[in-house]
Amino acid sequence: MLSDLQLDALTEVFNIGAGRAAESLSEIVGDTVLLSVPSIEILENKDIDAARLGLENDEFAAVSQIFSGPFDAEGLLLFTETHALEIVREMMGSEIAIEDLPEFEQEAMCEVGNIILNACLSAMADIFGIQLDSGLPRYSQASPQWILRYVSYEMERDCLLVLHIDLKIEKRQTQGHLIFFLSTDSLNQLVEHVQRYLDGIQ
Repeated sequence: MLSDLQLDALTEVFNIGAGRAAESLSEIVGDTVLLSVPSIEILENKDIDAARLGLENDEFAAVSQIFSGPFDAEGLLLFTETHALEIVREMMGSEIAIEDLPEFEQEAMCEVGNIILNACLSAMADIFGIQLDSGLPRYSQASPQWILRYVSYEMERDCLLVLHIDLKIEKRQTQGHLIFFLSTDSLNQLVEHVQRYLDGIQ
């Protein structure tokens, strides 16, 4: 697992990525977007439950993406369905009727997921001096039960790196979660890169 110092450093890296993602999203919506990662945590299989993953609503918009490089991971971005539709409306413009939003949801949320996931990973790649490749984003609507089953299945990868996200478009505040599935080997590789980065700045 990561020490407090390593966790702080990784949080800083992800916040740099979040800043990049916010700039890209601002261009799309034509307004100020603020995106931050106030905290992250590492969870093991035994620690996973709906509350820890923020799965206390009925339905979620989920965007997943595979990453490979010195360490392999799968990213899963989660927003409640209500928050996802609010994000889509901001992206598409207020002239879109509320009842028409769902037909744009998949494409818009894939774009949001791609921007946020890739910005976080590109920040990590730049700061750690590594190359990370990504697959195409996949979108799904999911219940908390489905997500927990999916997480349990993916827990063959041993560890979850959970980022708590604050997204603000104009004056609308939205919270989400970004989960990375990592094997023990991949987590160890990540820890090595974080420590190497810390050694270089001390």
